[in-house]
Amino acid sequence: MKERGPEYGKKTLLFIILPLILILFLMAGLFTGTVTIPADEILKILGGAEPAKPEWKVIIIDLRLPRVITALVAGMGLSVSGLLMQTVFRNPLAGPYVLGISAGASLGVAAVVMGFSFITGSYGLSLPGNWTMVMAAWAGSGLVLILILIVSFRIRDIMTILILGIMFGSAASAIVSVMQYFSTETVLRSFMIWTMGSLGGVTTPQLKIMVPAVLAGLILSLLSVKLLNAMLLGENYARSLGINISLARMLAFFSTSLLAGTITAFCGPIAFVGIAVPHLARMLIRDADHAILMPATIFAGGIVMVGSDIISQLPGLDSSLPINSVTALLGIPVVIWIVIHNRKLSGIF
Repeated sequence: MKERGPEYGKKTLLFIILPLILILFLMAGLFTGTVTIPADEILKILGGAEPAKPEWKVIIIDLRLPRVITALVAGMGLSVSGLLMQTVFRNPLAGPYVLGISAGASLGVAAVVMGFSFITGSYGLSLPGNWTMVMAAWAGSGLVLILILIVSFRIRDIMTILILGIMFGSAASAIVSVMQYFSTETVLRSFMIWTMGSLGGVTTPQLKIMVPAVLAGLILSLLSVKLLNAMLLGENYARSLGINISLARMLAFFSTSLLAGTITAFCGPIAFVGIAVPHLARMLIRDADHAILMPATIFAGGIVMVGSDIISQLPGLDSSLPINSVTALLGIPVVIWIVIHNRKLSGIF
């Protein structure tokens, strides 16, 4: 117990610091933007009082607050889905899109945005609304999930399932590429903007769907902690403990699809967060126990995504960057580090 005391104290301190950093980032997200609003006016608005300028309330309540909440929820969901896939496949480079979920969502959106004109040759239709694209993305990711579940019931080798998931994703991407080739410039531009990822397009009514769906995925993941710890030591060991491997896989796949599929549907595909953040959490916690690692991943994911959103806004300038550009610049160095130090990580997976 004495030897574990200092480590326990460090982890406790870390779980105090991470929420504080997250709160600071959330406040910074509300305070920064292309329009400069005094801090005291922002606090007034959050407290329910009327600001000096009515348009400031619209900016905070209708634009910045939904964007910050979206960034928080997306960061948490993508990070946990990445942790799930890295544990199930015991692969440090696995991410939330390894099963082709993102490609399936892209196929669903492409079918709505480009599919009709591709099939009929009619290019005069107006582009679909946000809700239509969201439902299409859900349908596409759900289709891939069904295929993966069917395969997982018939095949026990986890690496074979991984390869087949990649193949499903590649097939979906190939169909999207064909649609892009035959698409018009206007329709193609709409689809390409969606693929860049966006946190600012999610409205308050959409958040009422997105937040509960992601929370359900996070809760399901937290309830699977014991199963994940057992699977981390190998499927044979897990079976020796009496764990139903097929059920454990199904829970992990369903949680990942619910998390990544929902976030992709509302925000578009956002890269590298799911791969990089779980490793950042491991470096901070230095513990493979998912009961500790998963909460750390949740907090770290929120911090990284909210921070990325702040950077993408380029505070003080009248422009913004695609969120995928920022997450890639932050995540790629982590992925490179993972590849270089793969031998050191081999003991974890």
